[in-house]
Amino acid sequence: MRIAMLSDIHGNSIALDAVLDDIRSQGGVDSYWILGDLFNQGFDPVGVVERISKLPSTRCVSGNTDRYAITGGRRGPSVERVMSDPRLLNSLVSVEQGNGWARGAIFATGWFGWLRDLPFEQRMSLPDGTRLLGVHASLASDELVVVEGTAAKEAEEMFPDCQADVIFAGHAHLESDLTLDGVRYVTLGSLSNPMTADLRAKYAILDADESGYQVVRRHVEFDYQRVIEAIRAAHHPSEAWLLKFYKRS
Repeated sequence: MRIAMLSDIHGNSIALDAVLDDIRSQGGVDSYWILGDLFNQGFDPVGVVERISKLPSTRCVSGNTDRYAITGGRRGPSVERVMSDPRLLNSLVSVEQGNGWARGAIFATGWFGWLRDLPFEQRMSLPDGTRLLGVHASLASDELVVVEGTAAKEAEEMFPDCQADVIFAGHAHLESDLTLDGVRYVTLGSLSNPMTADLRAKYAILDADESGYQVVRRHVEFDYQRVIEAIRAAHHPSEAWLLKFYKRS
């Protein structure tokens, strides 16, 4: 059994295409788990969802930015903070316009219902009996995630009665791998909108059989300049913010 574990695509079809090509170069997989933040905060939300829908044996979960576009929540300054500090107004407007832009794109193309109904978690047992759990961040919240430095007590609070032996998550845009109180927490990194100097798309392949499992991380180059051009061509309302992920000078 081979499972490709992906997260945080953020509407970047160029990065997704590069990862799908890399998966094929590794001999393919039996299924895909896509752990949230599929379409929002990127230049091609519809293209990403269409590609995902055509993959065989795919399991997805919703992420926090998916939720923002579907239900109207957001990260960024609150209205109360903006009222007390008007300098934050442009940031609030950019966040709201970006969420609305993605929401309009998926609603107009018929994907709203499918994305609205994405589950919060995915579970299965591997051939050796290992209990596998996939979430965007944690069971407590789609914005709280286990990363390097997380204490065992904090992890337990994020995953109360998790009933899993190995947990895959995204959200942090950072890679980590911790075992706390017998539970392994694997944080994938992101396909898009990187938070580190390494711009490559990150994902993992889970290989499992009756004797056990192993996790192989993959880092994939893609055409960063083409992404910059695509962001500009999309006239995304949060263009300046999106470009910061790839224009580091």
